[in-house]
Amino acid sequence: MRGPRAVFILSDGIRGHANQSRGLGLWLSRLAGSLVHELEIPKLRGMSRFMALKVGGRQLPRGGKDAARLWLERSGGMPLLADVGRLIQEEGLSGRDILCLSTGSAAAPFSLAIARVFGGRSATVMTPSVLGAFPFDFAIIPAHDSAMPAQNIFETLGAPNAIDMDTLAGEAERLLERFPPRSARRWGVLVGGDDANYRISGRWLRRVIGALAEEALSLGTDLYLTTSRRTTPEAENELLRIASEIPAFRMLLLASKDPSNPVPGMLGSCEEIFCTEDSVSMVSEAATAGFMVNLLRVERKAGARLALQKATSWLARSGALPKKYLWGAPRFDAMLEAFKARGLAREAIAREGGAQGKKSAGREGFNEARDAAAWIIDRWEKNEGGSS
Repeated sequence: MRGPRAVFILSDGIRGHANQSRGLGLWLSRLAGSLVHELEIPKLRGMSRFMALKVGGRQLPRGGKDAARLWLERSGGMPLLADVGRLIQEEGLSGRDILCLSTGSAAAPFSLAIARVFGGRSATVMTPSVLGAFPFDFAIIPAHDSAMPAQNIFETLGAPNAIDMDTLAGEAERLLERFPPRSARRWGVLVGGDDANYRISGRWLRRVIGALAEEALSLGTDLYLTTSRRTTPEAENELLRIASEIPAFRMLLLASKDPSNPVPGMLGSCEEIFCTEDSVSMVSEAATAGFMVNLLRVERKAGARLALQKATSWLARSGALPKKYLWGAPRFDAMLEAFKARGLAREAIAREGGAQGKKSAGREGFNEARDAAAWIIDRWEKNEGGSS
């Protein structure tokens, strides 16, 4: 059988990271018949986290099996190693049959170390801040990270995810049972939140989401809106005020108040999806579900950081600086332009009045988790060295 016989997702507990790993696990299961297990890494904080990830983690790429085991001992990872070993034994596998998969910088060294102890293979999604992509057998890296081309790197446009076309109808049915619609027409709105580059203020919400709600009301369209963990309490309170004033909302699900994930149900039940530009994962999920995503541009945080970003962007546009040096918001702008160039997104203000309908893509369309899984399977036999 080609591909890994077992996949161990090592999760840091961050929902967005888990979603990316689960997407790859889903498709490795479908395409290669891999058994998928999800295990959480130890919760490291403060100086212990710094010493394990930032200091000790630097030694992993140059070390072998013994160095990997020592790092796990020092990082609280021995129970995790024991769990992986037990599952390998129960399923009658050898270490070379397994793939350790992680997303993000915190889980990456655990993935690499456990794979090396068992002689298996390791995969990272996104570029780990300390380790980089080089030590891993497979690295699924977004193009906007501008990684150097290498045989172990698979470039994605956005973020792999666990959106599954086969289950969207069922997710939609459950969502509409919980939040019954008034209309046959529904718009979904995915709102992100503040980070180092972007800001979603009450003023912006009143101007943009308020106007969108008024448009939906005038068209007899139901509005289903959810936020992210980055949405500030002030922004959530403004959304509650807007929803109380404009009766277009059939669902306002605040991530801080409800841990459930309504996004698959929204993607299965809405005819249009609007998404704030700050959330790569939300844009990617909507595009995977076959939508032409309506991009909602948000505010940029002012200050020296923004000025430096603009200067770098100007130098890149003028040809004085390679585009790989773009950072911050301009780097994400370039990614969104690539989404638009492929017909996966458009500016919300360019919708030409009213709903344009769902872009027909389906199973054979944009799906980076599926494509990355197929790449891993194709390279599995070619990459026999493993992480040991």
